[in-house]
Parts: sequence; structure tokens; C-alpha cells
Amino acid sequence: MRSFSRLAAAVAALAAVFSCGKNTTIEGTLHEGADRQVIVKLLDVNRFQVLDTVKTNASGAFTYSLDIEQNKPEFIYLFYGDRQIASLLLEKGDKVKVETDTLGVYTVEGSQESLKLQAVEKDYSAFLREMSQILQNQNNPDAALSRRYVSYYRDRLKYVVSNSHSLTVVPVLFQQVNPSSPVFGQNTDGILMQNVCDSLKTVYPESRYVKALEKEAHRRIAQMEVDAKVNSAEEIGYLDITLPGMDGKPVTLSSVTSKVTMLYFWASTAQQNLFNLDGLVPLYEEFHKKGFEIYAVSLDADKASWASVVRNQKLPWVNVCDTRGVQSPYISSYGIGSLPMVWFITDGEIDTDVRVRDIASIREYLRRKL
Repeated sequence: MRSFSRLAAAVAALAAVFSCGKNTTIEGTLHEGADRQVIVKLLDVNRFQVLDTVKTNASGAFTYSLDIEQNKPEFIYLFYGDRQIASLLLEKGDKVKVETDTLGVYTVEGSQESLKLQAVEKDYSAFLREMSQILQNQNNPDAALSRRYVSYYRDRLKYVVSNSHSLTVVPVLFQQVNPSSPVFGQNTDGILMQNVCDSLKTVYPESRYVKALEKEAHRRIAQMEVDAKVNSAEEIGYLDITLPGMDGKPVTLSSVTSKVTMLYFWASTAQQNLFNLDGLVPLYEEFHKKGFEIYAVSLDADKASWASVVRNQKLPWVNVCDTRGVQSPYISSYGIGSLPMVWFITDGEIDTDVRVRDIASIREYLRRKL
């Protein structure tokens, strides 16, 4: 009997140790939820990670404790089945009380950041409902949708600027009007994101959410720089192409500075392989020294097959491959109906009057131009 008492005391002590190890606690009540299961999930940047499932007692009460690192708050969500019933932003040492129902109408006490998050989500839900109502109730809703979006964007911008040291701004900056239309969808919003990151890093330098936001900020700013270079670049008389060559490095069509460049779309089929060997290779050897170059775009989805043909045939011109195949945007841009397809670029301008596919007509064109 004495041994049993010692064992019971040891178990109680061990339980106390584990309980003390959890620094953050959620005390919840699920109304009309006796003996139900509540799923606790953590937001791991862009996906939910299930932490645990807790069972309510006869009165719908439940308790869950977890560890949160100092200065690394976590977004924690409670689910009943597939329905989200509470959203929390918890810091180390928080002891919050949550009352909710199976529809997700909830209150929270003990966490100011969780209250802010609740307000953010409430405003977002109201915005989406209003956008949906505009679509349903108006014959020509574009103007009304635009006004509501602009109003919401400005309001969220004010929130972000006023709460730049709160992690609740991170989900705001990733909100969407629909899956293809972010609320903060412009590349110029990358500057705002970076400024917010700079503020958040003074408080939460190691937060996974701040790092994710900074990554998106860098992507947006990099795209801004690309757009600026494109807009300020010297205009050329055709749509430029940049695709990987045999060594995997990108090769740009405009980098080819020959007097006459043949833009050649093809694929490594048996018929086109013969067109290369029996027609283009002799033609290239005849005119290359006079200022003729070929920029050959393979539309092979199988890059290995394309590379094998180029090596085996020892094709001497500029070879690149677009593995998007039939999904390549250049198919519509260059009006490619069938392969092979040839365009000529002379003196920086594409010759739209010449569309040839046979070797004899290509030779005649080169004789006139070179």
C-alpha cells in the first residue's frame, strides 16, 4: 500500500512537471457541445498543422496548453469538424478564455492580439459578403465592386500603418478578394510590406510569419525592378524571348546581333529532324559567315529528348527549349499554327511579309538580304 502511494505521488509530480512546461493556456467552452471534439491547429505560414484534438466535458468545457517561444507568437485556430470556430494570436504566457459555438460565433478574453485578430477577420468577412451581394444584386456591378474594393483597401492600409508592430497585419496583407485577386495585389505593395517587416522585426525578429512576409516583399520589389528595366529598355520591333539553352543558362533573342536572324519554332519529331539535317544545316553553313543566325525554339516538353537531338545532330546555331510545349505563350504571340514555323528578323525588325517553311524559299530570301 505504501509502494502504491509512492507511485501515485510520483505520477502526480510528473504530471505537474509536464503541466508546468506548457507556458500558454486556452480555457474554452463550446456551447451546446458536450462530449465533442475540438481540433487545435497552428498556422504554419501557408498551411494548417494539427496540434491536437481535445474533448469537451459534459458542460462543453475544455482546456489546452502549449509551449510558445519568447517573442515568437503563434496563430492558433480552433475547429469543430471542418468549421473554424475561433482564431487566436497567442504569446508566451497568455492565459485566454474562449467561448464559442459550433457555428464559430465566439468571444475571447486575456489576449489583446487575439481581440485584434478577431476584429480583422470580422471586417474581412463583412467585406467579402458585401462584394458577393454587389455581384448578385446589380446588372452592371463593376463600378460598385471597384468603389467597395478601393474603400476596403484604404481602410486596411490605415490599419496596417497604425498597427505596424502587431502581427495581425500579416494576415491582412495576404487577404484576397478571390483566389486570383489579392487585396494588396500590386507589386508596389511590396514596399509597404518591407516597411512593415522592418517594424515587426524590431519586436519579433525570428517570427516565421515576419519571415514569410519579408520573402513576399522581396519578390514584389524584385518584380518592380524587372518591370522598371523593361519599361525603360530600348524598344525592339518584336516580342523578345528568353529561354534556357543547352547549358541551362538563359539566352535572349534580342542578344543575337546578326544581320538576319531566323526565329525557328520546331519540335524534335522525326520529320523536323530531317528538315534540320537535310535542309537547315547546309543552309546555315552557306550563309552564316555572311551574317545569318538561327534562334531555334524547341517546343518539346521533354527537355532530355530535345537536348539529345541537338547533340546528335550537332546543330550549330542558337538552341533554346520551352518545356511548356503547347502551353507556351509564344505560340499565340507568334501565331504558330503548326511546326516548323519561321520568322525573319532583319535590322532589328521582324519581317511580317515573309512566312516560309521550305528550304528553297528560305535560301531565296537570304540571297536577297545578304
